[in-house]
Amino acid sequence: MNDPGQHQRQAREAQQAEQAHHWFDDEAGPVVRPYAMTRGRTSSATRHRLDLIALVVPEPAADDPGRDQTLSPEHVEIVERCSTIPQSIAELAAGLDLPVGVVRVLVGDLVDDDLVHVTRPVPPAELPDVSILREVINGLRAL
Repeated sequence: MNDPGQHQRQAREAQQAEQAHHWFDDEAGPVVRPYAMTRGRTSSATRHRLDLIALVVPEPAADDPGRDQTLSPEHVEIVERCSTIPQSIAELAAGLDLPVGVVRVLVGDLVDDDLVHVTRPVPPAELPDVSILREVINGLRAL
Protein backbone atom coordinates (compact mmCIF):
# COMPACT_ATOMS: atom_id res chain seq x y z
CA MET A 1 0.00 0.00 0.00
CA ASN A 2 1.43 3.35 -1.11
CA ASP A 3 0.99 6.22 1.38
CA PRO A 4 0.26 9.54 -0.46
CA GLY A 5 1.53 11.52 2.53
CA GLN A 6 4.88 9.74 2.35
CA HIS A 7 5.58 11.22 -1.10
CA GLN A 8 4.82 14.73 0.19
CA ARG A 9 7.09 14.21 3.25
CA GLN A 10 9.93 13.00 1.01
CA ALA A 11 9.51 16.01 -1.27
CA ARG A 12 9.47 18.35 1.74
CA GLU A 13 12.60 16.72 3.21
CA ALA A 14 14.40 17.00 -0.13
CA GLN A 15 13.48 20.69 -0.34
CA GLN A 16 14.72 21.30 3.23
CA ALA A 17 17.99 19.51 2.46
CA GLU A 18 18.42 21.68 -0.64
CA GLN A 19 17.75 24.84 1.37
CA ALA A 20 20.28 23.74 4.00
CA HIS A 21 22.98 23.63 1.29
CA HIS A 22 21.81 26.85 -0.38
CA TRP A 23 24.34 28.91 1.62
CA PHE A 24 27.11 27.02 -0.19
CA ASP A 25 28.29 28.43 -3.52
CA ASP A 26 29.97 25.79 -5.71
CA GLU A 27 32.51 28.26 -7.11
CA ALA A 28 33.18 30.39 -4.04
CA GLY A 29 32.79 27.84 -1.28
CA PRO A 30 30.82 28.63 1.85
CA VAL A 31 29.34 32.10 1.80
CA VAL A 32 30.30 34.18 4.84
CA ARG A 33 27.90 36.88 5.88
CA PRO A 34 29.47 40.33 6.41
CA TYR A 35 28.41 40.47 10.08
CA ALA A 36 30.36 37.25 10.66
CA MET A 37 33.55 38.98 9.48
CA THR A 38 33.02 41.75 12.02
CA ARG A 39 31.75 39.38 14.75
CA GLY A 40 28.41 41.19 14.70
CA ARG A 41 29.90 44.65 15.28
CA THR A 42 28.71 47.62 13.28
CA SER A 43 31.43 49.96 14.49
CA SER A 44 34.93 49.63 15.86
CA ALA A 45 36.41 50.95 19.06
CA THR A 46 38.24 53.60 17.04
CA ARG A 47 37.28 57.05 18.24
CA HIS A 48 37.46 58.60 14.79
CA ARG A 49 34.89 58.36 12.04
CA LEU A 50 36.35 56.81 8.92
CA ASP A 51 35.26 58.80 5.86
CA LEU A 52 34.93 57.18 2.46
CA ILE A 53 37.90 59.18 1.16
CA ALA A 54 40.12 58.61 4.22
CA LEU A 55 43.39 56.99 3.13
CA VAL A 56 44.63 53.83 4.84
CA VAL A 57 48.43 53.66 5.21
CA PRO A 58 50.21 50.64 6.74
CA GLU A 59 52.53 51.14 9.70
CA PRO A 60 56.09 49.75 9.65
CA ALA A 61 54.98 47.14 12.21
CA ALA A 62 52.74 45.61 9.53
CA ASP A 63 55.63 44.34 7.39
CA ASP A 64 54.24 40.77 7.25
CA PRO A 65 50.59 40.73 8.30
CA GLY A 66 50.17 37.10 7.21
CA ARG A 67 52.35 35.99 10.14
CA ASP A 68 49.93 37.43 12.69
CA GLN A 69 47.59 34.58 13.59
CA THR A 70 45.09 36.92 15.26
CA LEU A 71 44.23 38.67 11.98
CA SER A 72 41.44 37.47 9.75
CA PRO A 73 42.14 36.98 6.02
CA GLU A 74 40.24 40.21 5.33
CA HIS A 75 42.49 42.16 7.74
CA VAL A 76 45.59 40.73 6.05
CA GLU A 77 44.26 41.58 2.60
CA ILE A 78 43.54 45.18 3.61
CA VAL A 79 47.11 45.66 4.86
CA GLU A 80 48.55 44.00 1.74
CA ARG A 81 46.44 46.14 -0.62
CA CYS A 82 47.64 49.30 1.11
CA SER A 83 51.31 48.26 1.25
CA THR A 84 52.11 49.39 -2.29
CA ILE A 85 49.92 52.49 -2.40
CA PRO A 86 47.58 53.97 0.22
CA GLN A 87 43.94 53.31 -0.58
CA SER A 88 40.74 54.97 0.55
CA ILE A 89 38.01 53.19 2.48
CA ALA A 90 35.82 53.29 -0.66
CA GLU A 91 38.59 51.75 -2.83
CA LEU A 92 39.13 48.98 -0.31
CA ALA A 93 35.41 48.22 -0.14
CA ALA A 94 35.21 48.01 -3.93
CA GLY A 95 38.38 45.93 -4.25
CA LEU A 96 37.36 43.50 -1.53
CA ASP A 97 33.74 43.40 -2.71
CA LEU A 98 32.55 44.12 0.83
CA PRO A 99 30.08 46.66 2.22
CA VAL A 100 31.66 49.95 3.31
CA GLY A 101 30.44 49.44 6.88
CA VAL A 102 32.31 46.14 7.14
CA VAL A 103 35.51 47.69 5.76
CA ARG A 104 35.22 50.55 8.27
CA VAL A 105 35.03 48.05 11.16
CA LEU A 106 37.97 46.02 9.82
CA VAL A 107 40.12 49.12 9.26
CA GLY A 108 39.17 50.33 12.73
CA ASP A 109 40.47 47.04 14.13
CA LEU A 110 43.75 47.53 12.27
CA VAL A 111 44.05 51.10 13.59
CA ASP A 112 43.47 49.84 17.14
CA ASP A 113 46.22 47.21 16.63
CA ASP A 114 48.61 49.92 15.30
CA LEU A 115 48.99 48.10 11.97
CA VAL A 116 47.65 51.00 9.87
CA HIS A 117 46.92 54.67 10.31
CA VAL A 118 44.28 56.68 8.53
CA THR A 119 44.80 60.12 7.05
CA ARG A 120 41.58 62.03 7.20
CA PRO A 121 40.58 64.72 4.73
CA VAL A 122 40.56 68.32 5.86
CA PRO A 123 37.00 69.43 6.64
CA PRO A 124 35.74 72.11 4.23
CA ALA A 125 35.26 74.54 7.10
CA GLU A 126 39.00 74.42 7.82
CA LEU A 127 40.07 75.08 4.23
CA PRO A 128 41.29 78.60 3.47
CA ASP A 129 38.92 80.92 1.65
CA VAL A 130 39.61 81.13 -2.11
CA SER A 131 39.42 84.93 -2.09
CA ILE A 132 42.19 85.13 0.51
CA LEU A 133 44.39 82.83 -1.56
CA ARG A 134 43.81 85.01 -4.65
CA GLU A 135 44.81 88.13 -2.69
CA VAL A 136 48.01 86.41 -1.50
CA ILE A 137 48.87 85.38 -5.07
CA ASN A 138 48.18 88.91 -6.35
CA GLY A 139 50.32 90.34 -3.54
CA LEU A 140 53.19 88.00 -4.43
CA ARG A 141 52.93 88.92 -8.09
CA ALA A 142 53.11 92.61 -7.19
CA LEU A 143 56.49 92.08 -5.49
